[in-house]
Amino acid sequence: MTLQRLIASFFACGFVPVAPGTVASAVTLLPGWLLLRASPALVPLAVVLVILAGLWAIRTSHVDGDPGWVVVDEVAGQLLALYGLAHISLLGMLSAFLIFRVLDIAKPGPIGWADRQGGAAGIMADDVIAGAVTAGILWAIGSCWPMLLG
Repeated sequence: MTLQRLIASFFACGFVPVAPGTVASAVTLLPGWLLLRASPALVPLAVVLVILAGLWAIRTSHVDGDPGWVVVDEVAGQLLALYGLAHISLLGMLSAFLIFRVLDIAKPGPIGWADRQGGAAGIMADDVIAGAVTAGILWAIGSCWPMLLG
């Protein structure tokens, strides 16, 4: 396996036979939790690095369409979603995961538009937008009802 495919598949998570995007999002919760514990300020930096690595990996792998094995986009989106948590809690992490997956699968509004753009940027953009929307939802919940997410 080439380095590009290893990155694009998030260390082979994309080759899991059932729901590879969901698996990659779930696996991302651990490094996301570690980043939040170390310093929440590291999360945006990690998102940018994952996006750049993902764009490079997708472009140099000569990917056609949006194959199921490319899941680095879910990693970027899930990390961004976690950034919306004011405090780390099991309920908050689970909420970030579930809201992100629902938005990524349903692809409402701008998420669906970005998904239809194609190419490496389109593959990455829909998940980044879904992650940003999730972070906004979590931030709003945490601001209005701080006890709700722990």
